[in-house]
Amino acid sequence: MDEKFLIALAELPTGYSRGSYCGGSWGVTVERSEDGRRVKLYGEALGGDDHVSFNLYRVAGEPRLKPCEMPKEKVIEFVLRYKPSERC
Repeated sequence: MDEKFLIALAELPTGYSRGSYCGGSWGVTVERSEDGRRVKLYGEALGGDDHVSFNLYRVAGEPRLKPCEMPKEKVIEFVLRYKPSERC
């Protein structure tokens, strides 16, 4: 798993935030389990029809990325380039 991806994901705020990705406005929800073994992200373009969704599981300490019906490259690029601007 790419270390840059894991760092960028850890820096995203828990809960709902609005921000930008590739010049567009996005709404993103990040949920983290209390034990730290699961992170769930769902984001959607505001005023558009694009979205991104995945779960990240830590199994035996190793992160396992499980995108929801999309290529993992899309998920990784989104997390690396999404910039939250406000937390709601």
